[in-house]
Order: sequence, then C-alpha cells, then structure tokens
Amino acid sequence: MSVRNKDGLGGRAAIVGIGATEFSKDSGRSELKLAVEAVRSALDDAGLRPSDVDGLVTFTMDTSPEITVAQAAGMGELSFFSRVHYGGGAACATVQQAALAVASGVAEVVVCYRAFNERSGRRFGSGVRHREPSAEGAALGWALPFGLLTPASWVAMAARRYLYAYDLTPEVFGRVAVVDRKYAATNPAAYFYGRPITPADHAASRWIVEPLRLLDCCQETDGGQALVVTSVERARDLPRPPAVIAAAAQGAGRAQEQMTSFYRDDLTGLPETGVVARQLWRAAGLSPREVDVGILYDHFTPFVLMQLEEFGFCGPGEAADFVAEERLPLNTHGGQLGEAYLHGMNGVAEAVRQVRGTAVNQIRDAARVLVTAGTGVPTSGLILAADG
Repeated sequence: MSVRNKDGLGGRAAIVGIGATEFSKDSGRSELKLAVEAVRSALDDAGLRPSDVDGLVTFTMDTSPEITVAQAAGMGELSFFSRVHYGGGAACATVQQAALAVASGVAEVVVCYRAFNERSGRRFGSGVRHREPSAEGAALGWALPFGLLTPASWVAMAARRYLYAYDLTPEVFGRVAVVDRKYAATNPAAYFYGRPITPADHAASRWIVEPLRLLDCCQETDGGQALVVTSVERARDLPRPPAVIAAAAQGAGRAQEQMTSFYRDDLTGLPETGVVARQLWRAAGLSPREVDVGILYDHFTPFVLMQLEEFGFCGPGEAADFVAEERLPLNTHGGQLGEAYLHGMNGVAEAVRQVRGTAVNQIRDAARVLVTAGTGVPTSGLILAADG
C-alpha cells in the first residue's frame, strides 16, 4: 500500500482461525511450546490441519523460528515465511504480510503467531540493559544518560507534554484504564477477570514515572496467540465465519525513532498512527463514525487517547471525554491492561470474535472493527469486517 494511493489488498484475504494458550504470570514451559500450542489451537478453530499451512509470520523479537514451529507443529513444506520488526508495532503487520502472501498466490494458508514468557522470562518493562552496538542503540543513547531507561519513562515525556498542551491532569488517563478493566472483569480469559477498577483506584495507584501511574501501564504476560489467514473464497468453505481483512497498513512518521521521537515539532500526537489511519480509511472506504468497535493498542493509557485523535474519532485533546462517554466500544476483551500483554495479537483475536459475534462482551451488530498495533514505534493497523 502506498501512503498516497489506494491499494488492492482489501477483501482478498480473511482471518479464519484464532487460538491462544492461557494467559499467566508463569507458564512453566518454553516459548516454543507456547507457540505450538497457540498455532495448533488456531488451526483447530479454522478446521484446518498443520499440513495445510504453507506460510508463517511472526515478530523479529520472537524466539521461536518459523522452521522450528513448522517442525514442532507437524507442518510440511513452506513457501513463505516472514518477520516484522518494531515490537508491538508488528502485530497488525503480521496479518498484512499474511494477506499479501495469500492475495499474491505466494501461499495459501498462513499462520501468524507470537509467544513469549514476558513475565517469568524477559520482562520488557525492565527497560534497556545490555545492547549490542547498533544504529537503534545510538538513537536511544541520546535519552539513556538522562534516566530515560524504560518504556514507561519514554512515554512519560510525551504524556507530560500532552497534559500541558491541553490543560489536563493525569486523572484523564485513568478513563482508559477503567474502561479496559470493566471489560476484563467479565472476560474469563483475562488476568484481571472479576477485578474492575474505579477512577479512585487509578488515582490511588503508585507513580511509575510521573505522570504515569501503575494502572496506566500494561501488565506483563506469559502466553501465545496465533491467527490463521487464507483467501476469502476458501474461508467460505470453513467452519467459522471469516473476518475479512478490509484494509491493512503499516506506518512510520518523519523523524521516527523507537519510543524516543522527542525531536519532532510536536509531542502531543503519534504521527506514525496518522500514517496508518489515512491508509486504512482510504483503502476501506470508511470513516470513523462507521466503525463499530475499536481495539486500540494500550501498552500505556496516554497513547490510547492520542490514537483516537489521530484516527479522527475526536479532536486534539478531546479523547479523554470521548472515552469517558463510551462513544465507541473500546478493548472489549480488556486490552493489554486487563486481559493480557501479547504484543497486541490478542487484540486482533478479539476483533475476529467481534466480527464473528462470539465475543464475551459482544457488541451488537459489530460488522467493522478497527485494530491498532504498538505506538511510539513504526506501527500497523487493520480493519476487519464481516463477509458480505
């Protein structure tokens, strides 16, 4: 897809299977085992066999190589395998890669997966430790000496500017956390099942890096999630209603860095999200008011507000009220704040459930769902739609 022209991908591929492990804080098994469990579950959901798969897509950060997953899951020959960079920014792009392969005839059935022991193993929230010399590391080197060592500290810089620019207080971020936890409380798969929070709970949670509190930060999770993509034509012969990929996009903004794009003219928005938004609306032929559900990447609450503004659901500085008034159902699985942190892949699965009509917190007549991937980094997005 070009940032300037409408592409021809939309409507040619669909997600036909979703599968996940349980979401925990200590899985007790390897990341490869988590990946294979999720992949097999997704294939079972799709009514397909491992031998049907000829393509795999994952994240550059995943420790389970495509060929190893293929062998362990009982797959045969592969004609397509791919990885997408930039952490959580890759979530929707894995589906885009799969759709491109299917639409071009390079592969027929492609599985996207992500699996990690992010709580019991490597904890991303602990921030930068040892890094090999790289251009990415050099960019981080301008911020690290000043104590900006963790994702929360990087986001806090933009969050502080956002509050200042629109004369807001940190309490507005709590509106996102409250909505996410409301949905998580009724989702048995969510880590915070049965545990909603109030604005007072948010305001009482401890500071992590001002203006971010504990309840502004996503959790850390062990688990795996997989998605199966094939052509729309083949999808119609499978057991589950297909979630058609109406549009898919990636985006990186000018002066883009990984979480530390502090040298832009304005820190109150997410230009990379704006790049994705323009492509999705153009490709799908939709506007914000035509979206039924929003599954927005919520590693930190301030960036949910900025995403809503970049996508045009409301004006700059107005997203907190938009969320508080629940004008759009958001993160109906509980999000990464409430269900699990799976680098956004569990959000794509929730979008599929909403389109199918099988979500725990089902939104009536949900036919078009917006999904976003990690923000503050080069990112991606999807619009999933009901068939026909």
